[in-house]
Amino acid sequence: MLKEEKAVVVFSGGQDSTTCLLWALDRFAEVETVTFNYNQRHSREIDVAEKIAADFGVKHTVLDMSLLNQLAPNALTRSDIEIEQKEGEPPSTFVEGRNLLFLSFAAIQGKQHGARHIITGVCETDFSGYPDCRDAFVKSLNVTLNLAMDYEFVLHTPLMWLDKAETWKLADELHGLDYVRNNTLTCYNGILADGCGECPACILRHNGLQTYLQRKET
Repeated sequence: MLKEEKAVVVFSGGQDSTTCLLWALDRFAEVETVTFNYNQRHSREIDVAEKIAADFGVKHTVLDMSLLNQLAPNALTRSDIEIEQKEGEPPSTFVEGRNLLFLSFAAIQGKQHGARHIITGVCETDFSGYPDCRDAFVKSLNVTLNLAMDYEFVLHTPLMWLDKAETWKLADELHGLDYVRNNTLTCYNGILADGCGECPACILRHNGLQTYLQRKET
């Protein structure tokens, strides 16, 4: 039945959302992507997302979410805030309310375009302590969106229980490992592909890739 339905991928142009795009293209009849411009620190991700969507021939929409930048000062919306992690607190890269808003607006757009399926790359297994990446949050929001719009949405989280090595494995199984490695932007400093190699996002990505490649060889 999924092969006859339409899906919207919340899309940043990073490793996770691009793997989710591959996952969606493998399952749904029609897929489109939505990217949010909230004046993020590495705004290059919008251009990267646009290019990837074009590469795969899917419709791509950029929505203005600049209000989020105003409301939620953090290391991803302010260049003068350092990227850091203090014990017992979310990282300074946590954007308050981001996934709540992104999924809500993706659902609004999805309903206008006849799509019931919303895909996001959030992950509770290898996440950075972000509360809005938890499975309980996504399930709760799914119920709320259905009630709010009287529409049967399904929020899909194909990476929820995968670590980064398993996410690379999924990309490989979907015949996209090299594409994801060379064309996506995960780096907090806005450097394409393998990134700066120093920020938390790059370290997590690199370690996951090396673990997967080692497992693949054995």
